[in-house]
Amino acid sequence: MISGIITKVAGPLVIAEGMRNANMFDVVRVSKQRLIGEIIEMHGDKASIQVYEETSGLGPGEVVESTGVPLSVELGPGLIGAIYDGIQRPLNEIMKVAGNNLTRGVEVPSLDHKKKWHFNPSIKPGAKVQAGDVIGTVNETNAVLHKIMVPNKISGTVKSVKEGDFTIDDTVAVIENDGKEVNITMAVKWPVRIGRPYKRKLSPDILLTTGQRTIDTLFPIAKGGVAAVPGPFGSGKTVVQHQLAKWAAADIIVYIGCGERGNEMTDVLNEFPELKDPRTGNSLMERTVLIANTSDMPVAAREASIYTGITIAEYFRDMGYTVALMADSTSRWAEALREMSGRLEEMPGEEGYPAYLGSRLAQFYERAGRVIVNGTDDTEGALSVIGAVSPPGGDISEPVSQATLRIVKVFWGLDASLAYKRHFPAINWLTSYSLYTDQLTKWFKENASEDFMELRGRLMSLLQDEAELQEIVNLVGMDALSSGDRLKLETARSIREDYLHQNAFDSIDTYTSLKKQVLMMRAILLSYDKSSEALKKGADIDLLMGMDVRERIGRFKYVEESDIETEFGAISAVIDQEIEDVIERSED
Repeated sequence: MISGIITKVAGPLVIAEGMRNANMFDVVRVSKQRLIGEIIEMHGDKASIQVYEETSGLGPGEVVESTGVPLSVELGPGLIGAIYDGIQRPLNEIMKVAGNNLTRGVEVPSLDHKKKWHFNPSIKPGAKVQAGDVIGTVNETNAVLHKIMVPNKISGTVKSVKEGDFTIDDTVAVIENDGKEVNITMAVKWPVRIGRPYKRKLSPDILLTTGQRTIDTLFPIAKGGVAAVPGPFGSGKTVVQHQLAKWAAADIIVYIGCGERGNEMTDVLNEFPELKDPRTGNSLMERTVLIANTSDMPVAAREASIYTGITIAEYFRDMGYTVALMADSTSRWAEALREMSGRLEEMPGEEGYPAYLGSRLAQFYERAGRVIVNGTDDTEGALSVIGAVSPPGGDISEPVSQATLRIVKVFWGLDASLAYKRHFPAINWLTSYSLYTDQLTKWFKENASEDFMELRGRLMSLLQDEAELQEIVNLVGMDALSSGDRLKLETARSIREDYLHQNAFDSIDTYTSLKKQVLMMRAILLSYDKSSEALKKGADIDLLMGMDVRERIGRFKYVEESDIETEFGAISAVIDQEIEDVIERSED
């Protein structure tokens, strides 16, 4: 056991001497209280240690012991439905041991080592296996079949495998390689700062459907893609992430509450178990892992929390699942980096953040992707990362937002003025963008509609025209506009209020299939095109804008999925009829 003596304590930073034989990123136990820390810098025999717990009361002369292993997470049955802190300590178990207060130095295993799981083998003795191959399964919840895989760097012939009820420490299979026998259990450990290996990355050309019209239509994210949701306080970042957690086409959700206020995380902890999973009809927690590291928990642990979360997400990706990871928010994580950098007396970068902020963010986001995972079969898995950013005052020119935007391919810019108007999601359609659109064009044509991208382009064009026309209206009034421009403004209003605005609390409107999105776009644009033709024939603009069918188009989003084609046919017929009536009345 390598041990040293504390010489300096500065907040979460502890410096210890006599650690010459220790390694970078080793986990250490600090003082008699056995606080958890990690070595982040070595200078000769001096180790700089980031302590993940409150350090008040620590002083020079106390002992530091190295465990000799890097900060790792325990991966195996029991992860789903768990609620962890930033260093994978189960909060429910800590509460049983220490009560409602998070006691320092408490040691609780990440997974339950006493619980027995029923193991079903999927291979037979004599089979040749390699790292990543599935040797058996465990029914972890109704929604998740947990696949037990051959650990990394292990391959050979299966000597024995058995079915039955085992703990995660029991041997379920034995693999023989070069005369050596390796016992395989249901749990493995993996260092959080090292990405789990895979065969190759695939192009992001499949849509991650979310059922949110603004996202799927205007600013789509691909499976395995990365997106940022920046926005000021109260603009709805957390609500957007909740909607994506519930409705995105992902098998597993990993939600990291990184430094957000305690009440927001409490909402997640209260709501997720009660939310009905639209896929299974059971609780959403049956396919969710929560990592809670709120703003009143130790700052340094925020830094570890996003690595803990993404390592768990990679583990499920390696099983061939589509995983969506929500990080709320990376700004709080960056603040933890800034504090540690200051304590280490490093040369600060912009606004006091460390100069390596951009590279650390990139290391996190690049672990996303749609990949062919390790193993004999070419199994495909995907890990999509959606990171919320909380710039002070909503100013995205600050370093964390700018560093994030250089990395991610999707920018959903939340707008406080839209949020105050109760427009959800408050994604500003003039400042947001998605760089996956071109790669998804073929997918949209094959899976949504041949004319999907054309419809989308027309919607965007009308919204941009509205912004320009609105400036004229603000200067000289509505009367200065031509009839054609007034019709454009009315259509853009319909796009904003009837299409982009979505009611997250309405059982029908909370999720919209791609088929319904196409028909809704066609209804709005059909009304616009027919009205434009009528204007050329001398129709009165006020009569056109007062047509009853406009209200019916607005109610289209509340129509059940089974009735959308019937309703679209009815709307088309009513548009034709009402426009004929308007033309006749205009001639009179």
